[in-house]
This record gives sequence, C-alpha cells and structure tokens, in this order.
Amino acid sequence: MDNKLDWSAFAEQGMGDAYAGIPKQGGDFAKAVAVCIGSGHCERNQRGVMCPSFRITQDPEQSPGGRVRLLKQYLNRDLACEPEPQLMAALDQSMDSCVACKGCKRECESNLDMAQIKAEYLAQKLVQQPLSRRDWLFAHLPQLLYRHRWLGKLIGLRNRAAYLAKLSDHWLGISARIALPELATRRFAPEKRVYYPYQSLSDRPPRSVVLWIDPFTALFHPKQADDALHVLRSAGYVVWLVHPESQADRVLDSGRTLFSKGLIDSARQQASYLLEALAVHVHFERPIIGLEPSSLLMLRDEFLTLGLGEAAEKTAKKALLFEEFLARESQMADFALKLVAEPQSKPLLVHGHCHQKAVGAMKSMRRVLRLVAGLQFKMIDSTCCGMAGTFGLESEHIDQAHAMAAQGLLPALAQQTEATIISNGFGCAYQIEQLSGRKPLHLASFLASLIKRPR
Repeated sequence: MDNKLDWSAFAEQGMGDAYAGIPKQGGDFAKAVAVCIGSGHCERNQRGVMCPSFRITQDPEQSPGGRVRLLKQYLNRDLACEPEPQLMAALDQSMDSCVACKGCKRECESNLDMAQIKAEYLAQKLVQQPLSRRDWLFAHLPQLLYRHRWLGKLIGLRNRAAYLAKLSDHWLGISARIALPELATRRFAPEKRVYYPYQSLSDRPPRSVVLWIDPFTALFHPKQADDALHVLRSAGYVVWLVHPESQADRVLDSGRTLFSKGLIDSARQQASYLLEALAVHVHFERPIIGLEPSSLLMLRDEFLTLGLGEAAEKTAKKALLFEEFLARESQMADFALKLVAEPQSKPLLVHGHCHQKAVGAMKSMRRVLRLVAGLQFKMIDSTCCGMAGTFGLESEHIDQAHAMAAQGLLPALAQQTEATIISNGFGCAYQIEQLSGRKPLHLASFLASLIKRPR
C-alpha cells in the first residue's frame, strides 16, 4: 500500500505492545488505525459530537470503532486473493457515512483521527476508480467559481428552475430537495493589502496580524471579511490581507475541498501555493487568522500530513481561528476593544462547527462573548449539523443529513424561535438557514455590530 498522506507521526504507535492489533499491511497508516482500543465509547448516546452517523442509525458499523474493525479486516487480508465483496461493500458503506467531523479525534480516549483516515481511504480508492462527476465538481468548486463566473449564474438558475434541479439530481447526484448556496452580488476584493488601525489604543507600536480570507467567505459572505477587518482595526491591529486573489496567476485556497474528496496530490499543490503566500508573514511572526473553521484548521492540521516540511510546521504554529486570536489577546493588559451592547431583547444561541469543537475553540467563543458586558448567551449542545462539507447536498445523504440536524440543533432552535444565532461555519450556517429559515451571524459580524463605525 503506497500511502498518500504522511503517517510518520504514528511510526512508534503500538511498537512492542503484543495487544496493539496492528494490521499486516498499511505501514504507519495501519498503526494510525490501530490506535482504537475498542472501548465502544463511540457507540454510546452521549453529549458532544461523536458519532453523528452512529447516533442516527444505532449501527455499530457506522461508528469509528466499526470502521476500524472493517479496515483491520481489509488490511489483514491475504494479498494474493481479491478482498471479499461483502467486506468491501460494508467498508464502503461505513466510510461513506463518515462526515469527517473529527469528533472522535477529540472525544475518543485514543484520539482516533477518522477524518484523516477517511481521506487516505478515498485517495486509495481513486487509484482503482475515477472520481465521480459530482465529487470532481465539488472538489474543484473554489477554483471553478473564480475562473468561470458564469457558474454563479447557473447556480441561481438551477435553484429557480425545478427541471434543472431534477436534472442535477439525476445526472450529478445533487439533491433537488435543497437549494444550492448562491454567490454574493460582489466578492471580497480589497483595494489594499494592508490596513492600519483606526487609532492607537496604547503607547506601544501596533501589532501586525494576517487575516486569511478563504474562497467561500470571499465569494458567498464578503461582509464577514469586512466585519472581521473592522473588528481587528478597531482593536488596534495592523491587518495584512491574504485572500484568493492575492496572487494574479492563481486562486489561493487551503485545499480543503480537494482533500475531503481524496485528491491528495492536488491538495498538496494548493497548500504549497498558500504556504508560499504566507511565508513572509510567518517569517515576521505574524498571527494568521481565519474565519472559516474548516479552511483555517487545514493549515494547523491537514497541512502537517501532506509532507510539506518545515514551512507547514511553522505556519501551523501561527494559525488561529478568529475567536481563538481574540480570546488570547483579551488576556493582554493593553487589549482595549470596546464592545457596546444594545439592551438585549433577543436570546443568543451559539452553534459550533464540528472542527471548532474538535480543537476546543468553543472555549474561545465563550471568552470572547463574555467581553460584552451583560450579554446572555447559550451554547447549543449538538452533534454535526449534517451539512458536513457537501454531505447535506448529496442525493443519497440528504435524509441522513437532516436526521443529524434533528438530533440536537433543530430542537434547540425550535425552543427559542426569536433567538439570534451565531454560527461560524459556512456549511453549518447554510444548513440552519435551509432547515429553519433563519440566517445565523458569524462572530465577526456580531462583534462588528457592537462597535461604532468611524466617520
């Protein structure tokens, strides 16, 4: 097995342990699979994220532990024989139902990283069979939307013409039961690459930060980028912008969509371009701040599995979610961001993206919201919202996606129909909008609304 990702971090896993159960084939990848100790923790109904697919099916094979058991059977097979069709069908179904939420990476006693294991699994499948039309389209969507602007109009036309929705369902496997996200009327394309604070808030020289704007934010929610820039400038920072069009000859992206579909080589190339663009900022020790959890956390997690060396390691150490950065800076003596809340008439609900939860960033969300005097808010306890990248748009998965949302998210929203909702994930916010008819705010937009705009 020629591994597509770098699994060397697991090289010593289980060595000398007769009970480790490391499969015969797969090298360090097999050792990553074998971190599972079979405790069954992922096959219980509990608080937290893990495991969305098990929760809605109650099928042990649709849990991280079940996937490990099937993978071990596959990796322990006799290579001289074809794998049993029954095993392959069960393994394909089990891996297909994984939404790569990373709940197991945080909540499993052994920190099993099934999201990364799934990426390797999909990459191995592509050695034997080509990517489907739909998955190719979704994998390359950020690049396609920038290079072929007519695609944005086609999405709108598809949403308004039932026959086109049915055609895309039949031909591509994109469900006709849900509208596709539509591009904003203007994309985020700043005139400058660096913006200075509105005013000095202390005697020290202003610190510099990098605001990395991913393609989904730039194309679909440019106001979120404007609002984040406003918050950071109001807090006294010099803000350097890196966005999809920062380099004239390519579209800068984290490669998340490519990675999630198993296109590891393409994701590696995309990551190398972004690392190149960020290198000067890493050299000057500037924090790299991102708004979209799945994109920013690529820099901190998946980039380290792509064999990109020291550049990836240094960048990972500087990468922070917007809320993580503000929470950290709020502990500094000279932090002086003034957040003035109006008398609150609506309750505030906060839904976390699965990857935010996986890295513990919801603690940062709490800390930042507590900077607003008198603000009352509640964190929604739920598993994955069900959108999970493109999972909630796919014909064969839409019922599962809705069932996941119904586990905790939708009941919480139904209990407080007048609440303002904060949700930082692009997919999460879209799922909430589609299933409840309510539009969530990004934390950056909520905070910007509490800061007076300079004249």
